[in-house]
Amino acid sequence: MRAAAGDAGGGRGPADPPAGAQPVASAARLRLAFAAAGVLLAAADTYVVVLALPAMMGDLGLSLDHLEAATPLVSGFLLGYVALLPLLGRLSDAVGRAPVFLGCLVAFGFGSLITASSQALAPAVAGRALQGAGGGGLVPVALAIVADRWPAGRRGVPLGVVGAVQELGSVLGPLYGAAILSVSSWRLIFWLNLPLATALGAGFVLSGGAARPSASGPAPSPRADLAGWLLPGLALAAGGLAIAAPGPLAANATWGVLWGPLLGGSAWSTPLALAGLTSGVLAGGRWLIAGGRSPRRVRLRRLRATWRRVDGLGSVLLAVLLAFVVVSFSTADPRSSLVAPAAAGLLPAAAIAAALVVWREARSDAPLLSPSELRDPAAAGAFLCNLAVGAGLVAALVDVPIFARATAYPGSQLGAALVLVRLLAAVPVGAILGGLVCERLGYRLTTLSGMALATAMFVLMAGWGASAVGPGFRAASDPVLVGCGLGFGLAIAPVNAAILGAVAGVRHGVAASLVVVARMVGMLVGISLLTAIGLARYDQAARSFPRCPGGALTCPAYDAAAQAALLDELHAIFLAAAACTALAGVIGAATLRRHRGRAAGAIAAALGA
Repeated sequence: MRAAAGDAGGGRGPADPPAGAQPVASAARLRLAFAAAGVLLAAADTYVVVLALPAMMGDLGLSLDHLEAATPLVSGFLLGYVALLPLLGRLSDAVGRAPVFLGCLVAFGFGSLITASSQALAPAVAGRALQGAGGGGLVPVALAIVADRWPAGRRGVPLGVVGAVQELGSVLGPLYGAAILSVSSWRLIFWLNLPLATALGAGFVLSGGAARPSASGPAPSPRADLAGWLLPGLALAAGGLAIAAPGPLAANATWGVLWGPLLGGSAWSTPLALAGLTSGVLAGGRWLIAGGRSPRRVRLRRLRATWRRVDGLGSVLLAVLLAFVVVSFSTADPRSSLVAPAAAGLLPAAAIAAALVVWREARSDAPLLSPSELRDPAAAGAFLCNLAVGAGLVAALVDVPIFARATAYPGSQLGAALVLVRLLAAVPVGAILGGLVCERLGYRLTTLSGMALATAMFVLMAGWGASAVGPGFRAASDPVLVGCGLGFGLAIAPVNAAILGAVAGVRHGVAASLVVVARMVGMLVGISLLTAIGLARYDQAARSFPRCPGGALTCPAYDAAAQAALLDELHAIFLAAAACTALAGVIGAATLRRHRGRAAGAIAAALGA
């Protein structure tokens, strides 16, 4: 077992280059640039639905008076994003970063195609779930590429860059969506994902991302396999056209026959759909039963071996556990309950799934993380720290716009949302700054500094009055929001570097994915818990609301009391968020240590961090 002594840093797994090794090759930087661009595209798509949701609801036949009906469009994306992350991360460890990265881009693009062409809620939810699965898988792969290509003591900046572009998506996504909605339909947002994902995949391959070095030298060049390329290409093209049904072609007297159902009214019986399904089955069959003639194909016995290497059963059980948690919390109405009504059955099932995961991992020959790695304080600390960070961050994302809407922007949802941009824009800046300093100051000190700053800003938010937020630069709110965003950003690189240093190189992908999952679960649980705390404060204040003979709608005294109670509720949530970020800082300071593979920097050593 590797000792966990010294300062905040990354230990050296088997795949890590030695400290002070050769400069990182320019090809690795270019490869990371394309991977980071993929993370940015997926992150922007996560938030683009914020402004597009009303238009999507109208086109999908949902009433704008019932926003809860559109919840599956959001929860479906989260379900795909969170549940499959560990499996995708572990798969990238077993078969290589490039195949998983390219596969995730394909899934993201195909999900975008389904969403863009949907005419009803169910296919739109399925498309968003597929987008979430593909987009979420890009993040751990990008983080693992950093761990694979950069020495342990030089990962801070590239990890900060990956964290920065992921957070930048929260700023660019709504702006990008607003720009497209101003000139076209919401569908164009998702159609544009197809050429963008294709360009990123091509750039990743051309940069060398698909190369897989062999210990025995370069692999022999495979023979040209025309059918091996044409069949999957035909499956994607025919399937995409069958789903999209572009109007000029589908309504054409000649070409429209390709979209005409052959069996009743089933969309799966159209000539295009049947051609896509047949081509896909033939391509899959060739892929599974191909002999050794083509090293690019995976045979059935290799699939079984890969399933064992990624601990397929453990990964599936963990995916089931995460799915139950996501559905229980993401579909809840925090104003009535901490969890969704279905959680009465889902959470006990999640507890059973958790017990099965523990049982499986204790007996697996290839566990997702080895017991010695899980006992490492840096590994456990990274998970717990990110869990608390997520709970604090979600309070800012949700409740800052609510505060702005209740005070300065009562008639403008857009104006209230733009207040949050001050915080969101500061997070990527803090992420890069954290990457620059964490290898010098240490992971513990950098994380503690960031969380202390975020905690202080939440405490200041808890004292905001009704005039604190407003148009233009306002000294009462803007510096606080910027400082809070910088604090959250500072913790991104050291937390990621700590977990990547605590595990062996062969598990970088799954470790990175579990840290991302921890933050997402923290956000889901945090929004329910913190909102419940705030509502308890509101209900207490509501007992003393003045009685209005003419009705509450025409009573200024009632309006004033209601606004005061709402502000009191938000103040309570901000204080609870401060407790979460303070806890994250304490956990980070106590656990995020550098292993003996790297000496602490002079500043960190002097401070004992």
